[in-house]
Amino acid sequence: MHNINTVLFDLDGTLIDTAPDMANALNILLREEGCEAMDFSDIRPHVSNGSAALVQLGFPALTDESIKERLKKRYLEIYGDKLCVDSGLFPGMAQLLNHIENQQMRWGVVTNKPAWLTDPLMQQIGLGDRASCIISGDTTENRKPHPEPMYLACEHANSQPQSCIYIGDAQRDIQAGTNAGMRTVVANYGYIGKDENIANWGADFVVETPLEILPLILAD
Repeated sequence: MHNINTVLFDLDGTLIDTAPDMANALNILLREEGCEAMDFSDIRPHVSNGSAALVQLGFPALTDESIKERLKKRYLEIYGDKLCVDSGLFPGMAQLLNHIENQQMRWGVVTNKPAWLTDPLMQQIGLGDRASCIISGDTTENRKPHPEPMYLACEHANSQPQSCIYIGDAQRDIQAGTNAGMRTVVANYGYIGKDENIANWGADFVVETPLEILPLILAD
């Protein structure tokens, strides 16, 4: 692929496997509220959708917005305290990042996760000082699928949208990259529900492992 100099990743479910810690936080909250814990396999597909979606998943009959907000706040407290216990890079991701850096290419993160969670997670996992840009959900006025955070990532990485490729595991990721004029990749190893049809997302590529990204960015 010609002229790619910057590789941008979504965070949860694409760069870092955060599902174990996010699911554990939900199960702690459920037990605090006198409910049974959920199976990890039932929580994992929803992790990329954020805290509000996870609270709704755990408490599906809940309609009171004030209670939802209280539970969301408590969920974030629990998760923030146990941010990087069992989270880690997806298999092959460390090698991919090394290859990107060895090729003198840049890489960064564009996520809807708030900065107060994104920044310490990136530091704790050892990537905070390696990324050329880290754009969180509250860095810009608009979040994905709006292209604004994508454009800011380009500015921070000293790149142009047409020289970037964006990898994500949610439809809004592909929409954001497309809206910004970037080439896009579905991380099919991420948190994608069985009922989602990634063929309808309009991505340029689909990969089953992080290392499958390498030939896409190094192609002549």
